[in-house]
Amino acid sequence: MKKKYLYLAVIAGFLVALDQLIKMYIHTQFHLGESTVVIPNFFNLTYVRNFGAAFGFLAESHPTFREIFFLAMPPIALIIILSILRGVKDDDTKQIVALSCIFGGAIGNYIDRLRFRYVIDFLDFHLNNKYSWPAFNVADSAIVGGVSLLLLMMFMESRQKKEVTEKAHS
Repeated sequence: MKKKYLYLAVIAGFLVALDQLIKMYIHTQFHLGESTVVIPNFFNLTYVRNFGAAFGFLAESHPTFREIFFLAMPPIALIIILSILRGVKDDDTKQIVALSCIFGGAIGNYIDRLRFRYVIDFLDFHLNNKYSWPAFNVADSAIVGGVSLLLLMMFMESRQKKEVTEKAHS
């Protein structure tokens, strides 16, 4: 087995397991909307059901459209990630890790959609309960982290190419 697929299995598997364990704890030990202060005026664990995508996107759309969309898109995204990973060099660890995080996060949230038709969110950051970030979960964090790493790598590569081009024209 190629190293990149082993990384994918280990990283994605760990993220899915962690995500699902914490979500099951929240789902079974908290009532919907229940909140526990972890860091006063900054961070709570709050049980939220997200029927939309990130930050509730499409949560108000027609239920039939929403269900079809959210049940069809993750498998497509997973296939795209696998096809991208196929072209990644085995020694490109950063890109492999980033894609593995996105893959694991997508699976974690997809499991919720299959089981409940919504995603369990619980990480609730706010400032003095006035300014609040929408609740999210471990899977969301993995996806955002993976996408951020890919964007950073693209930015750095673009910057390096620009520097090389500028030096060649000097």
